[in-house]
Amino acid sequence: MKKLFLSILILSTLLFSADFNLWNKSTLNQVVKKGKLRVCLEPGYVPFEMRDKHGRIIGFDVDIAKKMAKDMGVKLKLVPTAWDGIIPALITNKCDIIISGMTITQKRNLKVAFSEPYFLVGQTLLVNKKHSNISNYKDLDKKGIVITTKLGTTGEIAARKLFKNATIKTFDSESAAVQEVLNNRADAFIYDKPYNELFMAGKGKGKLIFLKQDLTYEPLGFAVNHGDPDFLNWLNNFLRQIKHDGTYEKFYNKWFRNTEWLKRVQ
Repeated sequence: MKKLFLSILILSTLLFSADFNLWNKSTLNQVVKKGKLRVCLEPGYVPFEMRDKHGRIIGFDVDIAKKMAKDMGVKLKLVPTAWDGIIPALITNKCDIIISGMTITQKRNLKVAFSEPYFLVGQTLLVNKKHSNISNYKDLDKKGIVITTKLGTTGEIAARKLFKNATIKTFDSESAAVQEVLNNRADAFIYDKPYNELFMAGKGKGKLIFLKQDLTYEPLGFAVNHGDPDFLNWLNNFLRQIKHDGTYEKFYNKWFRNTEWLKRVQ
C-alpha cells in the first residue's frame, strides 16, 4: 500500500512539474510577465490593418489586438512585417502572435497553430469594364486574359487553381495589383471580398465591375507557434467572449458597415 501511495505521489509530482514547465514556457505567460503583447501584421490589408494619413496603423485587426492586450493587462506593440516574412517572424520570436487577416490553410498550419476562425472571407473578382458581358469567372479563363493578385496570398492560390488558361501576374501589394486593372493593363483582380467591396465603394466605383460570387471559403485565424495549448485556449475563450458581449459587432460595424474611417486614410 505504501509503495502504491509513493508511486501515485511521484506520478502526481511529475505531472505537476510537466504542467508547470509547459505554463512557464507558454507565450501567454511570457507576455504577462513582460507586460507587452507583440503583434505581427502587414499594414496593407484594408480595412483589417492599414496606415492613416499620419502613418498610424489602424483597422479591424488593430482594434481586436488592442482589446486583447487590454484583457491581458499588458501594453500592445504592433510589429509591421512584410507578408512573405510574417510567419518566419513569429517562429523566430520577433512577435508573439500574427493578427493580420491570415487565412487558415493546411500548408500554413504545418508551420503555425491557428485559433478558431474570427472572420470568414471568400475570393472575389474586380473586372475591367471592357468585360461588361462577363457574369462568371469561368468566362475569363482563356488565353490572352491577364488576372492580377497579391503575391503569396490565398488570392494567388485561388487564381492559379481557377484560371488554368489565363495569365496570372502577382504584385507585392493589393493596390498595385488592382491598379493594373484600372490602367487597362489587366482584365481582372482576384482578392478577398472585404477589400474588393471597399475598393468598389471608393476608387473602383463606376470604373470596375464587381463579381460578388465567393470563389472560395476562407476562415481567418490568429496564428501562434506550435506547442502552446495555454495560449490557444486563452485566444479561443477571448473570441467567444467578444462575440457574445457586443465587442466584436461594435468593431465590425465600425470597419465594415461604416465608411467614416475612409476619411482618415484617403
